[in-house]
Amino acid sequence: MTRAMFDYETFATAQRIIRMCAERKLTIATAESCTGGLVAGALTEIAGSSAAVLCGFITYSNEAKQRMLGVPAATLETFGAVSPETALAMAQGALKNSPAELSVAITGIAGPGGGSDAKPVGLVQFAAARRNGREIAREERFGDPGRSVIRYRSVLTALAMLEALASGD
Repeated sequence: MTRAMFDYETFATAQRIIRMCAERKLTIATAESCTGGLVAGALTEIAGSSAAVLCGFITYSNEAKQRMLGVPAATLETFGAVSPETALAMAQGALKNSPAELSVAITGIAGPGGGSDAKPVGLVQFAAARRNGREIAREERFGDPGRSVIRYRSVLTALAMLEALASGD
């Protein structure tokens, strides 16, 4: 018996993205921190995903964000790893370091620890970028429903942003 790795909503969204990107000949790179590759995993759960998914960068540490995506040290020092500026630099870096047409980036605090008054557990920053210059940024404050829930909601948010970016011209 085969068991689905992702729930219906995640699977259906990923399926729409893969279909749309394959039809439009768009390719995808992901840049993930707190989701640890779950967005890339959801996309590659779809049969035929190799027509659209090129690569994924899991950049959990600041050093990885700098080395793999080219996030400037000054951005991390000034704004922190969980900031709109870092998320956008991650999305841009995924495009610079791959031939992909689209990218989506996620950086956040999934908990249970690591939060502060200014940046609490459940704060997640997102950015999506397209090689034509279009960019989308978003901040979510999921609260503290638990690490798995924050990561799950982050995957859904990132997929929705990727779908919006892919559907626009």
